[in-house]
Amino acid sequence: MKLSILDQSPISSNKSAREALYESMELAQVGEMLGYTRFWMTEHHDLPGLASSAPEVMLGVIGSNTERIRLGSGATLLPHYKPYKVAEVFNTLATLFPGRIDLGLGRAPGGSAEVTNALSDNFLQKVYSMPSLVQDLLHFLDDDFPADHQFSKVSPSPVPEESPEPWLLGTSPKSALLAAENGLAYTFGQFMSDKDGVAIIQDYLDAYVPRKSGHAPQVMVTVNAFCAETSDKAKDVSLSSFIWSLQKAKGEGQRGVPSIEEAKQYKLDDREKETLVNMRQNSIIGNPQEVKQKLIELQTNYQADEIMIHTITYSAEDRINSYKLIAAELIRKD
Repeated sequence: MKLSILDQSPISSNKSAREALYESMELAQVGEMLGYTRFWMTEHHDLPGLASSAPEVMLGVIGSNTERIRLGSGATLLPHYKPYKVAEVFNTLATLFPGRIDLGLGRAPGGSAEVTNALSDNFLQKVYSMPSLVQDLLHFLDDDFPADHQFSKVSPSPVPEESPEPWLLGTSPKSALLAAENGLAYTFGQFMSDKDGVAIIQDYLDAYVPRKSGHAPQVMVTVNAFCAETSDKAKDVSLSSFIWSLQKAKGEGQRGVPSIEEAKQYKLDDREKETLVNMRQNSIIGNPQEVKQKLIELQTNYQADEIMIHTITYSAEDRINSYKLIAAELIRKD
């Protein structure tokens, strides 16, 4: 099975942002050693507890400290930027790290309304223009604007030998169709969606139009997964992430991911208890054999070519251990 890693550079309550970023680099190095296919970093803005606001910067650092694993954004929030600048940034990365760069695209704001205004003007209007933004970006990456287009003589330098591989990320039929119509690989964020992902991916497969000769649809599903030597330990390890999500929903959690002990002591009201149950049901939690079986079922149900795993823990060691245990069960090393 092809497995990949999605990382948000979570900051634990006993760590600094600098430590979180270096832990991301270490995770990428471990992921490469274990045989994971990709290491993607998210883009979030002014969210306490997450250090990944500029994935393109971290990808350059991580690329210099790894050799093979593909690196990408999950996702670059395109409505905040001009497509030309995005093409320049990722062409630069693709020039530095040939054949290793992915460009994941999303349309979410990545932060509060105030942050959105600080990042860009007319964000909602640009969200509505997402189809044309995507098309312009693809033309820049392929250097194939029509001769009469205003950008026909504009080239996003440097021009790499192998262009970044574009992906579209989403959680809705709208994003799936946008990916299909533009011949893009598609990543469904199962870990942050309550929609019928199986139907959404089928819509993508049915509507897919190849962007270039020989291109075929690619489906990746991103899921929360927590693995430990025993089911009980995995449940404990996952609790820090879930309680932190509940804290953030109440405007708390500024200190970062709580320890397992702190998470166990957190008082939940009835509504939060129900939310916690739903979080667990939407995640894969267990010992190596349990997680293996659930990931295989997920891949089959979603017709996925690849599974991307998202794991937030208080302890960096627990997070790395989770990825190690999963890799030992599912990643073949020929």
